[in-house]
Amino acid sequence: MIEKMRLNIIFLICLLISYACHTKSQEGPAKEKKQDEIKTETKAEIKKSDIKPKIKVRIRKEFLYDKDTLPDNYPYKATTREFQWDKIRKKLIFLDSIQENAISWAILQNYKNFNGEAKTVKNFRRNDYNWVSDSLGVERYQSAPLYSLSDSIIPLLYGRDGSLVKLTGTDGNFIKIKTLHFEGEWKVPKRYVKTLDDSITFKKTIFVDRTNQNIATLEKIDSIWFVRSMVKATTGLHKPPYQHETPLGIFVVQQKKYKMIYNDDGSSERAGFAPYASRFSSGAHLHGVPVNGPIDSKIVESSPSLGTTPRSHMCVRTISSHAEFIYKWGKIDNAIVFVFD
Repeated sequence: MIEKMRLNIIFLICLLISYACHTKSQEGPAKEKKQDEIKTETKAEIKKSDIKPKIKVRIRKEFLYDKDTLPDNYPYKATTREFQWDKIRKKLIFLDSIQENAISWAILQNYKNFNGEAKTVKNFRRNDYNWVSDSLGVERYQSAPLYSLSDSIIPLLYGRDGSLVKLTGTDGNFIKIKTLHFEGEWKVPKRYVKTLDDSITFKKTIFVDRTNQNIATLEKIDSIWFVRSMVKATTGLHKPPYQHETPLGIFVVQQKKYKMIYNDDGSSERAGFAPYASRFSSGAHLHGVPVNGPIDSKIVESSPSLGTTPRSHMCVRTISSHAEFIYKWGKIDNAIVFVFD
């Protein structure tokens, strides 16, 4: 009898333990899911705070250059290439949002170290080309030194030539800026900064897609961004020691050359020219098809390599008549160049 009671007690204990474990296994995932949902909602709120929800972008196709126009999606070998309209739309929202309030704009400039070689940054490194660069990979050559507000001796980063920046104040021989690429306020020696007129608004944009090797130009009239062209392009190739990839970023057209002279790699010998060149960063120009030969050689309209794979020397090649369109349409200090992947 006692033995039977003992067995019954053991059975009840096992039953209670089994029920408790089953209940815990049901409640556990539910609680974890609830926590995940809270985290997701928090992330979503942070994301929304970075974007201006009131800014709406309307895009409409109305071409000014309509030769060799590419569709939104098109075949390339065994793949499909595209115009990344989602990314373009986000960049237009960003551009519209930063122009909502009155802001003084400027361009960082140091083409061919014309304003002086920037000082070596605190934590420098040498890149694949054996050139000094900062922790973000920006090279010292043709860049402006960025100093922290508390240090005027050793810069921390470099700002690429042609980068659009916000002016925030002055500090002796320095100008205070905010970049559009990373957080923080920085000091730059005045000689590296070109201040733009307060009346300037950016309504003409050139989108260079390194992944899909294409270009789209858009122009804002009233509240609509009109697509002015959609064509193929060839960007820069990362291939030391002479070829550089086209830099990513937000730049301003700074200079125009009807025929841009170029030399043979590693030589001072003239090799040829590229027509209708619009320079936007360091040695990066947007130009027509390169011509190997004398300066008076005939301009070549197109090339089979356009729109295939990167092969340029930092520049962006396009159809020569399209380069001419941009050359005439995109004004100096007023046209924005977005380079993205």
